[in-house]
Amino acid sequence: MTTELGTIGLELYADKAPVTAANFLRLVDDGHFAGATFYRVVSPANDNGSPVISVIQGGIGDAASPFPPIAHETTAATGLLHLDGSLSMARAAVGTATTEFFICLGAQPALDYGATRNDDGQGFAVFGRVIEGMDVVRAIHAAPANAKTDNEYLKGQLLEQPVVIESVRRVR
Repeated sequence: MTTELGTIGLELYADKAPVTAANFLRLVDDGHFAGATFYRVVSPANDNGSPVISVIQGGIGDAASPFPPIAHETTAATGLLHLDGSLSMARAAVGTATTEFFICLGAQPALDYGATRNDDGQGFAVFGRVIEGMDVVRAIHAAPANAKTDNEYLKGQLLEQPVVIESVRRVR
């Protein structure tokens, strides 16, 4: 993944989270992430949820999704956890994930199955991890997040200047 701030190398867990990894790769292969952005950062300083988490979020926008939502692969089913550098799908309700994803900074057990971050307790679907470029992830996380929004939950989390994802491609 090449961003305007540098490269983030990703490894996907197609064997453990096949539905989620396939969805991401379909978006990659069709070029949908070219021009997408990292637009949201959540940290202890600006988190409006509980328990507090640290992530960067990106994607093309659910409304722009060229594909229908995917089935939810819980961390209980996959055995994957939200650790430092984990790549996971963003979602509203279970079964609504499409194009939005996030990367964890530090371990984020509040995002795993059975945790209380979401009322449904289903957590989010980990499907990969960062294998190089955590310095880029940290630089995105440190960017000013004061863009205007009418959504109270997102206040203080939207990047003033979203970070452009220039391209995402498979290397193996």
